Amino acid sequence: MAANTNDFWDALTDLAKEKNISMEVLIETIENSLLIACKNNYGKADNASVDIDEATGEYHVYLSKTVVDDVLDPVEEISLTDAQNIDGKYQIADVVKVEVKSRDFGRIAATAAKNTITQKIREEERKVLYEEYYELQHKVVTGVVTRFSGNNIHVNLGKLEGFLSESEQVKGEYYKAQDRIKVYIVEVKTSNKGPRILVSRTHPELVKKLFEEEVSEVRDGIVEIKSISREAGSRTKIAVWSNDEDVDPVGACVGQNGARVNAIVNELRGEKIDIVEWDENPAYLIENALSPAKVVAVVADADEKSARVVVPDYQLSLAIGKEGQNARLAARLTGFKIDIKSETQAREAGDFIDLDDEYYDDEDEYYDEDGEFTEEEYSDDEYVESEESSEEE
Repeated sequence: MAANTNDFWDALTDLAKEKNISMEVLIETIENSLLIACKNNYGKADNASVDIDEATGEYHVYLSKTVVDDVLDPVEEISLTDAQNIDGKYQIADVVKVEVKSRDFGRIAATAAKNTITQKIREEERKVLYEEYYELQHKVVTGVVTRFSGNNIHVNLGKLEGFLSESEQVKGEYYKAQDRIKVYIVEVKTSNKGPRILVSRTHPELVKKLFEEEVSEVRDGIVEIKSISREAGSRTKIAVWSNDEDVDPVGACVGQNGARVNAIVNELRGEKIDIVEWDENPAYLIENALSPAKVVAVVADADEKSARVVVPDYQLSLAIGKEGQNARLAARLTGFKIDIKSETQAREAGDFIDLDDEYYDDEDEYYDEDGEFTEEEYSDDEYVESEESSEEE
């Protein structure tokens, strides 16, 4: 059947390119739809076949009929006279391929064929989109806030929308339509309505991926983010390690004048980020993780995954942090249960740690959007008040 074939084929080719669907799939779909039309029109299609010229798009539908003397089933049989009218060589029991004009199909049969093609195109489009966005799973992408459903947010990610549930939103962050935000793709799932993309603003990996984007040394694998702990919207601690002794891992992540980490802090809308150096020795790692507090001594039990830490009396509240946050994040970062005592508490408890051998480490840097933090900026209210009281005395 050649009528209007070129226009049809051109439209089909354009559709394949637009939807990123292979022509092989569309051709197979057309073949199946024509076979379905045959079945709907004739009641069966076991003897039907379709030939499609992939170069021109010209297609033909055939019914294979057996030559008989007396035709009982016109769908599967053909008389000897009719067969010889096609070709005089045919004899009884031969099989003749008789072309069927698709325009002769009834309206119901044609509609069914059209629906088959449409459904297959939708399925393939969903499959292509799923595969495309599945490649982005566990990565950070930029989206645009489009609409709200209750406390949940829909984010335009290009061809599809991401779903930012209330539980994956940072408390205190508020959005309006057309806001551009970066989100972490947690999962891409299939559904009856197409791919469903779940995104997050609270996931710790969001911070890690932002550092990969912003810090070339992290992106290239020179600097590794060994561990990360986060309380979204408030503070994140990351432990970094350099595979090149000439590259300072903390300095690389901070950037000149704090430019790199400040860009990430701005994206996280002011969330504080502590960058500390990773150490294979758990005692040193725990000391680093408790920064900005100074540490007098650490005794770590690698088997029990626990550690006892002694800090100067005036540093206790700073080491613990407001509502225990600093200690809590340090514990998550290191994987150790950390028991913090002041020097006075340790002596009163008869702790065996030698408190006479004090040491301090001022190497680590901690930044937020304003640059380097001073000790007071990390302090909680109790610590500030105690300092002020001592000055007045």
